[in-house]
Amino acid sequence: MRLRTTGAAVCAAVLATAALAGCNRGSSAAGGKIGIDMPRTDTDFWNSYQQYLEKDLDHGGPAALPLSNSQNDIAKVVSNVQALTDQGAKAIVMAPQDTGAIAAALQRLAEKKIPVVSVDTRPDEGKVYMVVRADNRAYGEKSCDYLGRKLGGKGRVAELQGDLSSINGRDRSEAFAACMKQKFPKITVHELATDWKGEVASGKLQSLLAQHPDLDGIYMQAGGAFLQPTLALLEQKKRLKPAGSDGHITIISNDGIPDELDAIRAGKIDATLSQPADLYARYALYYAEAGLAGKTFKPGPTDHGSTIVKIKNGLEDQLPAPLVTKDTVDDGKLWANQLEKK
Repeated sequence: MRLRTTGAAVCAAVLATAALAGCNRGSSAAGGKIGIDMPRTDTDFWNSYQQYLEKDLDHGGPAALPLSNSQNDIAKVVSNVQALTDQGAKAIVMAPQDTGAIAAALQRLAEKKIPVVSVDTRPDEGKVYMVVRADNRAYGEKSCDYLGRKLGGKGRVAELQGDLSSINGRDRSEAFAACMKQKFPKITVHELATDWKGEVASGKLQSLLAQHPDLDGIYMQAGGAFLQPTLALLEQKKRLKPAGSDGHITIISNDGIPDELDAIRAGKIDATLSQPADLYARYALYYAEAGLAGKTFKPGPTDHGSTIVKIKNGLEDQLPAPLVTKDTVDDGKLWANQLEKK
């Protein structure tokens, strides 16, 4: 895939939002380079995030070292970040998937006065300059509300949970459970922990379908990991019925990748929440460069449609994540609709 966004447009966007000197690939606002660790490249969402990062860096973004990839291994995050700082990185962008195990590394970076931007995940402990993230509790609440209304407040739902050692998995799961208990107590929820692994999700869903063939709905906390294994299983079991037909299992997902949008168009799933891969990349670089420049921020609304909130270890810019259904799936503002296949 390649992005339609032009280099000039990216540069203009960076200038408009950053208000920092120089849309120049060769230099950062206060000197020094940014070190960026990719959390994984085994899902469409993170692959898209990397594409946006590389596009922004290649077309006027700040100076950065070559990207590293920790492959969903917290030990590799720590070693990669150490290597990046040894190579001269003066700011770090990371996305630790195990948010409880990164505190010591964050403490070392704080002692070196190296600002850290955490993308998509909020570390449980340790100072961060800024977290760039959507409101993950809202993911769980919106998914619950959508399923509850579509099912008329009753039925049986499978929840394919993410890794519960991750703040994202916990936030989505806790919010979904609380919403279901309060608003839709007649819906039975089967919580299936998956560690963000598609094969685990498929195996547990298969067992659940064998026990409860009357399943009415599925909440997938990560379409990038769960969509294809789930659709393949439902098709194999002859349970993949078009939306609106008898026997259709109502499915809502989280991520907003192109395959999810295609599945909505085809009636295979009903909705997703679009996690903004493009904005994650744009504002990760923006805040990293702002950190190099010594810029400070305060809680409150931003000029890009989000809200900065105070967290115990820093600040978090909560970016919008719209609900996508068959009525809005072709909206050109959705990042997945800004991608085209080669």
